[in-house]
Amino acid sequence: MAAALQHLSQADPILAALIAQGRPIKPSAHEDLYLALLKAVVSQQISTKAAAAIWRKLESLFKPDGYPEPNVLVHLSDDELRAVGISKQKAGYLRAIAEFALQGQLDHAHLSQLDEDAFTQHLIQIKGVGRWTAQMLQMFALDQPDVFAEGDLGIQNAMRRHYQLEEAGRALLRRMTELAEPWRPYRSVACKYLWQSLDNEPKP
Repeated sequence: MAAALQHLSQADPILAALIAQGRPIKPSAHEDLYLALLKAVVSQQISTKAAAAIWRKLESLFKPDGYPEPNVLVHLSDDELRAVGISKQKAGYLRAIAEFALQGQLDHAHLSQLDEDAFTQHLIQIKGVGRWTAQMLQMFALDQPDVFAEGDLGIQNAMRRHYQLEEAGRALLRRMTELAEPWRPYRSVACKYLWQSLDNEPKP
């Protein structure tokens, strides 16, 4: 992390200021990709606070320890999941993740060796899982240092604010990607400081 902070601070004066003003970023790696994937889908398109509340309710369905075992989750109905705040669409996505896990497709040792594109292509086989979700897993569950989540609304808002960007759509994504090039090989760390600057860090 010391090398990452030194590189980012030297490469970008705006990031240097955010790092100096911010709180230290702690390593967030854990090896349960299945659990991280479920949490990422639950948190799609809702606030961090709302996602945490729904996740706690979801855990209550799995006695005694709250762990959503895939062989149990696949058999939960839309109504059972809707009762804890999961939409019908997301209920289908969660069951698809459970099926994927039961097929042995979420092996940490294998997936952690894949590059960003290969990892994304593997995960988007699951209905409801897109590029953003794959990036969140790489950045948090695997703690990989060089992922840039240009499609994340929080990153877009932070970069608009701190870099005074006025572009929109694809022009905005191109400009963001250009600005992030000097951050390599620590773009994930930069993103985490950008999220922190909004005080709304995403959780996988």
